[in-house]
This record gives sequence, structure tokens and C-alpha cells, in this order.
Amino acid sequence: MNENDTEVMAGMLERRGLTRSYDEERADVLIFNTCSIRDHAERKVMGKLGLIGRSKRRNAIIGVTGCMANAKKESLFRKLPHVDFVLGTSNIHELDTVLDQVIAGGQTAIRTDTRFTHELDYIGASRDSKLKTSVSIIRGCDKYCTYCVVPYTRGPEVSRNPDDIVEECRQLIDQGYKELTLLGQNVNSYGNDQKDWGCHFHDLLYRLDKLPGMERIRFMTSHPVDITRELMEAVGSLDSLCEFVHFPLQAGADRVLKKMHRIYTVDEYLEKVATFRELVPNVCLGTDIIVGFPTETDAEFEETYRLMKEIEFSCAFLFEYSPRNGTPAMRWRDDVSEEVKNERLQRLLSLQEEIYAKQRQQMLGTEVEVLVERTTSRDPKYIKGRTRCWKSVVFEGAEDLVGTFQQVKLHGYSHQTLLGDRVASRS
Repeated sequence: MNENDTEVMAGMLERRGLTRSYDEERADVLIFNTCSIRDHAERKVMGKLGLIGRSKRRNAIIGVTGCMANAKKESLFRKLPHVDFVLGTSNIHELDTVLDQVIAGGQTAIRTDTRFTHELDYIGASRDSKLKTSVSIIRGCDKYCTYCVVPYTRGPEVSRNPDDIVEECRQLIDQGYKELTLLGQNVNSYGNDQKDWGCHFHDLLYRLDKLPGMERIRFMTSHPVDITRELMEAVGSLDSLCEFVHFPLQAGADRVLKKMHRIYTVDEYLEKVATFRELVPNVCLGTDIIVGFPTETDAEFEETYRLMKEIEFSCAFLFEYSPRNGTPAMRWRDDVSEEVKNERLQRLLSLQEEIYAKQRQQMLGTEVEVLVERTTSRDPKYIKGRTRCWKSVVFEGAEDLVGTFQQVKLHGYSHQTLLGDRVASRS
């Protein structure tokens, strides 16, 4: 989502007459589009901004946008007086206005509304890739997980008009894009805030699948509660919809899930996993898991370990819990030591690597469809891309195959990258 917002802002600035610089020393405007999900991300931004404040670059116009802007607001000016403007996630459409204010009066500017109401010019975004890109369909979150800052930095859920989404996707297809990723903090709840539209997430997917030239659709991210049977059926039946679904578990014990306010039990989660695999046997499931959540016991962690081993996710993002200011979990003592958190994390990482190795071995000898994205950095005789289930594949081929779909027979792997030979072109 932050990358999508960055491309939208870049498009606004280019229409203003500015050009993008990849040399920090030469740039007249430096914008930090930030994330607050992890404490480490915030600390990196604050450290970088502090360095700029002690260097000659402090004469550039410096702005902070994104989730940190909403989370820290005026405190950014107090801690970093050389920052010129702060623009929240609901206010990036005001970038031009804020820049005018800073340039004209030399005064700091701040915009941090709590609800997103403005329809951004997504179509005018300056996109980094000409092959695959993202499309925002819903912003904000209403789930209020106790560890998460998103409802406070992104605000409540606001769905985007389906006609506008369809039109943006149509234009992107006409421009040659092969893969579109639908974005939202919780895409599965799309349309729930606009009952009169009569368009839920699966309805939108069926509309997009009918667009001429639509090749691949992905989506992220999901909340298990809102993953419906209708969505599962769409994944199984729509040709363009990739069979990879992010299905965050977060923890494997009911008490911890309740403390996290995840709104489902382990049994309910497993029931949906079983239904999904029954309806779509080749579906690949990804997950997020947090270890060391306040009061998590050794026995409860073992339940998480057991579930990971049982489900065998094809992709897993694993984290140690870190307290986030403004979240309900901050009220609880962070009573799991860093040593224990790290030990639990390492065990899950080792387990997931075993699962990856097993899955890679099972894929050898099979054929997969690969969207070729680029030549490899080590040898231009080899090209690289991803399968529909997000696996990275390298095989021999010329640069003119970039942007095409190739059938590849897998014969080996190196770390998490699959190796194969080209069998045929699809397009």
C-alpha cells in the first residue's frame, strides 16, 4: 500500500513539473513515505531524518508522509525541526497544496485527517514497473487487532467505487500490464461499508476477470474472518485469479488469538483452510505469525509450532512481537523476554525452511507457468520470474522473453529459487 501511495505522489509531483532524482544530494524535495507496523521501520526513518538534519541536505524541502505522519503528528516537528511538512495517509491528495504553502511562506504544514474520503488520481500514478503493478481497492481497517496500529494510522475501512477500479485496471491492461495486485489492509471486506453498491470482493473479482486482456490478478492482504466460500470459489474458477492467498494465522492458541482480538478460533481457522483446499486443491496459502505476544506461554507457542507443521504454508512472514504506541496491547507488560522471543522465532524459521524444502522437492519434474520479469543479475543468459503461487523461478532464456508467460519444467533449486527449463510460450 505504501508503494502504491508513493507512485501516486510521484505522479502528482511529475505533473507539477518535477523530475525524480535518484541522487539524494541533488534532490530539492525529499519525501519519506513511512510505515508504522514495526518499531524497527520507525527507528530507521527517525535515524535517517536525524542525519539529514545534521547535514547540508537540511536545506531541501523535507516531508514525512504515510503511517508515521498519522501516528506522530506534531511531535515530528518537535523532534525534527528541519522537517517542513507532515502528510497523513488520508491526505496525500493535498501534496500540491502543502508544497505551495511551504514554498510560499516558509512555514511548516501538517495534514493528518483520520478518515479517507478523497478519491486519489490513481490513474496518474508514476509506476516503477511496466509489467506488474498494484491497484488500491479499499483503505483502512475495522478489525482493531490489539497489537496493530493500522486502524489508527489508516483509519476505518473506505471502499473505492468499483467502476473506478475497473476503469483503472482496463487502462493498465491497455498499457501492457500483465499482473495486477489488488490492495487493501483487508481486501476481503471490500464493499461492506457500501451496502447500496451490491458489490462484495468476489463480485469485483468476477468483473475484473471479464476484462479483455486480463492475465493475472493477485490480492493482499486478507483477514480470515472475511474469507468467504464465494471468494474461495472465485479463486478456483477464475482463470486470471492466482491461486495464492495470504491467510494470516498470527497465533496458534485460542487464548492468544482472543487477546489479539483476531475474532476467530483455531478450529474456525482450520475449517476454512480445509474448505479452501477442498474447493481449490492447488491453492497456496501464506501467513503472518507473531511470537512472544504478551503472556504467551511455552505451551501456547508449541500450539503455533504444531499448526505451522500441520498446515504447511507456502509462504510465511514471521515476527517477534514489538509494542506499538497507541495500541491496546501497550497496556500489557511485554513479559516475554527478548531471548525467548528470538528462540521461538528461530524455531519457526527453521520449521518453515523444512516445509519450503519439502515443497520444492515435490515440485521437481512439474511444469509451472512463469511470468518473466527480468534477466538475472549474475548472468544475462538466464531470466527470472514468478509462478502463479509466487514462487521465484530462474531458467535459460533471452531478454526478449521479459513480459511473456512461459511454461517451465522444474529440475532443481538454489535456496528458495526454483530452477527449470523452458518448455513453451503461452503468450
